[in-house]
Amino acid sequence: MKLTKAEQQVMEIIWQQGEVFMKDIAEAFPEPRPAPSTLATLLKRMQDKGFVGYKVFGNSRQYHALVNKEKYFSKEVKSMIKGAFDNSALSFASFFTTATKLSVKELEQLRDMIDEELKKKSK
Repeated sequence: MKLTKAEQQVMEIIWQQGEVFMKDIAEAFPEPRPAPSTLATLLKRMQDKGFVGYKVFGNSRQYHALVNKEKYFSKEVKSMIKGAFDNSALSFASFFTTATKLSVKELEQLRDMIDEELKKKSK
């Protein structure tokens, strides 16, 4: 299941803060903040999709993530590679390194990450 852009913004706040009340989510948004009814609708949809759960404290709900951020984005990237790059991680990497205009320092860091993965896989 995929998050909309608005849902992803809410999830980012939940992932960063851990357990949050709706007022905490609203306060984390820049001005103009979404209306409480908008946040309630987003949170309900996210519950229905299985992304968030909550605990009840009186009349309030404290929300928490049910989906790990890294696992969610890993699945999203794999889906994008499958759909847009004919399931070729190499094609994606080629596109990524040229289209994003990485700096020399960033390319060197990427090379170091690749070298580290090569060491792990050659053992």
